This record gives sequence, structure tokens and C-alpha cells, in this order.
Amino acid sequence: MNKILLFFFTLIVFCSSVFSDDTVNVTEITKHLNEPWGMTFVDDDNLLITEKTGEILRIDMKTGKKSSIDHELDFYYYGQGGLLDILYNDGYVYVSYSEDRGDGLTSTSIARGLYNTQKIDFKNIFRAEPPISSGYHFGSRVVIKDTYLYASIGERGAGMIAQDVSNHPGSIIRIHLDGSIPNDNPKFISKPTWLPEVYQIGVRNPQGMYLSPINNKVYISNHGAKGGDFFGEVKFAENYGWKIIGWGGKNYSGTKIGDGSAWKPGFTKPLWIWTPSIAVCNILIYNGDVYPEWNGDILVTSLKYKTLYRLDFEDEVVKQQHIVFEDLIGRIRDIEVNSKGEIFLINSNSNASLWKLNKF
Repeated sequence: MNKILLFFFTLIVFCSSVFSDDTVNVTEITKHLNEPWGMTFVDDDNLLITEKTGEILRIDMKTGKKSSIDHELDFYYYGQGGLLDILYNDGYVYVSYSEDRGDGLTSTSIARGLYNTQKIDFKNIFRAEPPISSGYHFGSRVVIKDTYLYASIGERGAGMIAQDVSNHPGSIIRIHLDGSIPNDNPKFISKPTWLPEVYQIGVRNPQGMYLSPINNKVYISNHGAKGGDFFGEVKFAENYGWKIIGWGGKNYSGTKIGDGSAWKPGFTKPLWIWTPSIAVCNILIYNGDVYPEWNGDILVTSLKYKTLYRLDFEDEVVKQQHIVFEDLIGRIRDIEVNSKGEIFLINSNSNASLWKLNKF
């Protein structure tokens, strides 16, 4: 046990070491975005962006011009809630959002609809239960792997609900693209008490998720409390441990999380953690021609430090952390790459922009 804890605390200290790349700058593509949250390419000429306040925008990547796409999603814009992630896949658009369930209650919900440049008619394919009266921790990133949709469902500030397998908050879910439930999810294999959609439990507020083009695995980034942000792999029927453990962090009051352990056997071990917290948001595992020296590395966005980090990632081990840039565009919310390997970012402000990363 002492050796395990020594390793983990060494990891915490090492995560504070950074090295600057100093080889990039950014170009502003589109201005005057209102709290953008997610983005997805339809093709290299068309990008979709959600604004938390309710708009779905289509960006002409040749001109930077934006146009609105109508929808009738019953979202609730409050706190961290609103329209959240967006994903285009094979003619369909998937959106995660805080759904208004009435009487001040909301849930992390996911809807899909056929792509249309004028209006998208969405239909819910998932709704987190129970609805909760909170404006916090919706999670809400979505990725598609083969015929499965994975989504991160935040614990809504309810702490130990992430260990209650009769509820969705605090979990990673996996469903088919039409919302039906895979018969090889944990409930049907080894976890009969789990809800049928749940794939992994014990997360706090995972606002990053990505399907690796290198090894076809799904990874997440997760907000800790006062310390304990992490990057890790999504694993079948496993448990990241929130709020029994806090991955090296503390409650905002300064008190211990659980018994103060950073990690315990029996729980999934993160691959990288940040203490103090960087307010980690979305991630991207790069594989492209523009930055071939970054292939296989993790690009990590930070809200708190307004920084884009790069993690050297080899054989499922993070070797080193680099700063790509800091404090150029404000709080960084999302990152995306097109088919050419060009990288784009959005910042998280009421007067935000879409940016392109460039080499010097």
C-alpha cells in the first residue's frame, strides 16, 4: 500500500512540471460567439458550434460567416447548464444539453436529429435519471465508437450519487446510436444492479472525452474539486471512486475528501492528474499531418489557466507535460481537428471566438 501511495503522490508532484513548446500562434476565424460550448465538423468547410445560451451555429470555414440552425430542444440555461456538446456523424447531429424537467429540475439529456442547415428536429435518445435541482456538473461530452455512443454524465454536485448505481449522475454511459441499450453493457455481464445504460461509475464532472485515432480507446478528462483534475481511460464496469476518493484534491472548504486517500486499490487509476486543478475541459488525441511530431499526444484545454497543454503519451503512459500556449485566447472550452490535421479552439466567454492554431 505504501508503494502504491508513493507512486501516486509522485505522479501528483510530477504533473506540476511543464515545458513550453513556443512554436505556435492563433488566428481568429469567427467573432462574437455567446458562451460557445461544443463544436463538430460536418466537413472541412462546415463547422457546427453550440452556444450554451441556446443557439446552434453553422460556420462557413472559408469565410468565417455564421448562420443559425433552428431547433426546439427544451433546454434550461442556468449555471453550467444549457446547450452543451455537439457531434456530427453520418448525417445525424447529436446534442447534449441540460433538459428542463419542470419545477426547477434538470437532467443531462442527449438528443439526435437529421442534419439540416435550416432546422434540426431532435428527439431524445437518453435522459439522466433522476432530474436534479442544481446548476452544476452536467459533464456532457459525447463520442461515437463504432455503433455505440458514449457520454459523460456529471454528478450534478451530489457527490456520493456517483456511487449509487440506481442513478445515472456520476457515470459514463454507453448506448446505441438510436438510444437502444447494448446487450453487452455491464448490467448484462457482471453488474446486474447497475442501470442498463451505465458503462463506468465514480466520476465527478467529466467535460472532456475523445476516441483515440491511435488505439481506438475512449478517454476522458474530469474536473476534480480543489485539486484532482485527471485524464484517464473509460473502462468497462469500473469505478473511478468519486466521492470515496478525490484524486489528490480536497473539498473547497479545505476538508478531506473521504479519508483523504488520493487513490485506493479497486478503483480505476487515472493516467495523469493535476493538483492544483487546471479546470480541465475537452481533450484531443492528435493524429495528423500538420503537427506530425504530436501524433499520439494528448492536447488538453484549461479554463482556469487559459492554457493549451500537450501530454507526451506513449504505451498508455504520460511521459511529460508541455505548454503549447497560455493566456492567448482566454478560458479554453473546446478543441477540434479537421481531416487535414488543422486544429481549432473555442474560448468560453460571452464574447468569444473560434480560433485556428498555427505554426510559426
